[in-house]
Amino acid sequence: MSEGPRIGVVLSSGGGRGVYAHTGFLLALQKMGIQVSGIAGCSAGALVGGVVASGTPLPHWAETIARVRTAEYWSPDGWSRLVWQLGVNKGRGYTGLSDTATAVDFVRRNLAVRNFEECAIPFYSMAMNLSTGAKTIFSSGELAPRIMASAAMPVLYRPVLIEGESYTDGATIELAPSEAICCKHELDALILHHTAVNRAGRNGLTRAVSRPWSLVEILYVLLYRQRPWYLSGQPLSVQPCPGGCGAPIMVLEPTLPDLNWPLSVGGPEVQAAAMSQAEQVLEPCMAALLSEPQRLFESSTLTRSEEMLGEGC
Repeated sequence: MSEGPRIGVVLSSGGGRGVYAHTGFLLALQKMGIQVSGIAGCSAGALVGGVVASGTPLPHWAETIARVRTAEYWSPDGWSRLVWQLGVNKGRGYTGLSDTATAVDFVRRNLAVRNFEECAIPFYSMAMNLSTGAKTIFSSGELAPRIMASAAMPVLYRPVLIEGESYTDGATIELAPSEAICCKHELDALILHHTAVNRAGRNGLTRAVSRPWSLVEILYVLLYRQRPWYLSGQPLSVQPCPGGCGAPIMVLEPTLPDLNWPLSVGGPEVQAAAMSQAEQVLEPCMAALLSEPQRLFESSTLTRSEEMLGEGC
């Protein structure tokens, strides 16, 4: 029996909400029998993608984040150190409220293997090199620090030092590494799950400053001000691979509940919503996706998918 189409997954940035949303999305793929042949992720997407690519069972990961404590990934400086650094030392050399050691350790504990080269599924994480301002796609070396480098949100976390270079959240340069795996692995289709919060315009700023942890919300405004080429504003759209390999890129843009920093409540609801919407959107496309992915470009497939999503809502 011949193998079916090779399907890859790209997971966008999206803060804490993205962690739960991407987990729900991957649970939907697993439930629908879609085998993943490659994963690329940015920030929240790098965390979830890296854990799953390493071979950690999805149900185990979902259980872990359902009961995760803030102290497991967030260790801000005490008031005395903060006052010293910002008041007395006038902020010289102070690059973030929290070290990343605690978060790196949390990531490491949830991985099934240590290095990229050992992953059960080929995996790529994207970060920004602060020295050069360039996008960096990690695909080798130790997983945990390179995953955290992709998720080290400025101000909240200090940059991650890797081989003498400082790296920060990949969302500062691009929201999803859509080019990382499609052409490299000769995939037949790519599914991009986009969960970044839209905070554009005056309304976005007003919303940000009216919510708890406004500093974090304003960071979202800054990080997610860009509109990626692949967004259509629809629950599902299909774009041709910009790299020229001809593979269809299915873009899912779910409508999800808000989730405030720190991630104390609401995560399981986000996960459930993402899982449900992914199932509804993808179900009408399954025949094409699992047999002839090029048929995904047909408008009739997309129209039926959008109709079903509307019925589900």
